[in-house]
Amino acid sequence: MLEASDPIRANPGAMPRHWVSDRSRPDTEGDIAREVATVAHLSAIPGMLQLLCETTAMGFAAVARVTDKTWVACAVLDAIDFGLKPGGQLDVNTTLCLEVMHARTPIFIDHASIDPVYRDHPTPKLYEIESYISVPIIMPDGRYFGNLCAIDRHPANVSDVRTIALFKGFAQMIGVQLEADLARQNEQTALLDERAVSELREQFIAVLGHDLRSPLAAISASSRVLAKRVTDPVMAEIAQRIATNATRMSALIDDVLDFARGRLGGGIGIQFQTVDDVETRLRAVVNEISDSYPDRRLNTSINMIGRVRCDLARLQQLASNLLGNALTHGPPNGTVEIRAHVNDSDLVLQVWNDGEPIPPESLGKIFGPFWRNSTSGSRQGLGLGLHICSEIVKAHGGHLSVTSTREGGTQFTARLPLVSG
Repeated sequence: MLEASDPIRANPGAMPRHWVSDRSRPDTEGDIAREVATVAHLSAIPGMLQLLCETTAMGFAAVARVTDKTWVACAVLDAIDFGLKPGGQLDVNTTLCLEVMHARTPIFIDHASIDPVYRDHPTPKLYEIESYISVPIIMPDGRYFGNLCAIDRHPANVSDVRTIALFKGFAQMIGVQLEADLARQNEQTALLDERAVSELREQFIAVLGHDLRSPLAAISASSRVLAKRVTDPVMAEIAQRIATNATRMSALIDDVLDFARGRLGGGIGIQFQTVDDVETRLRAVVNEISDSYPDRRLNTSINMIGRVRCDLARLQQLASNLLGNALTHGPPNGTVEIRAHVNDSDLVLQVWNDGEPIPPESLGKIFGPFWRNSTSGSRQGLGLGLHICSEIVKAHGGHLSVTSTREGGTQFTARLPLVSG
């Protein structure tokens, strides 16, 4: 991926002669269009591009589908007014991505105009760039997809070990996710038996969740090492952002593995224990969520006295998922409430938010896997949170229900049979 020259920034409407119109189609329209659309639907990609730009101080990052004849942008983060959008194309012969594709070796350039290899190369001169990164995205089965790229017209220290490891790790994760989605699409097209399709998908998700842990562990470990060694507050903040994003990715992987275990193993596993301080443990979850959403109103009413026999970790996961769902899909200036109490027979946990109601036709589907609220502007996560909540409650022998109206807001109510210690 390469940056446009200063005249393009001065006149964003101008189309340089080495560009191809965003509306034109590559020759292999069907396959490439499907692959571009697949990348566009990977929810983790925008966060990855944002993190890469913040880490390197570069202004442009993209995921590109690259062949011998085409260069198509699949996902783009543009803070330098380059003007290229998802679906847009470059003349592949004016890029360095062909070299990366044929050698399957990444290119990292700190300062192109003084670089002994690239100072006379036509590509940096054409696009007037100084710092450049291009890493091949290789599928787990060895197929080449394209490149994870970043550019800027200013020099940047991008050839250090940690930056290289971060880009390679993200490129590997993108390749794994792409193969998963493309394989799932092919399976759904090829298999007429819906049950066979479902089983294959779930087995693949289980393997995918396991395999994603290795590159994620490397990213997390790198962030910890970086945080310990840097003294610059800005770099320390970047290290913290990397760690925070790694934690969020880990939570997504946990959701995937819970889903796969539940589907393949007959339900989510529960380990009961007698808990004396359920109220304190639930409040800890609420405090953690509040710290992540400091600008949101979160009202709490938790009154639980006595010993309760439950799976505490799963109960906390239930509360966290319901609160996260309410905060994500509620209005930014709205209120979220969590209430918990014990009656004669049940432990009752309720989470409420205001805003647009869930359509009546969707209420029967809301606890299914991969369900998304069509009225919400948010598309975070994998659509597994409420399904896992339902499975946790079911494993406790309880029931999870939802009511949603414009006047009364949306409320989830979990009732878990009470078993005293």
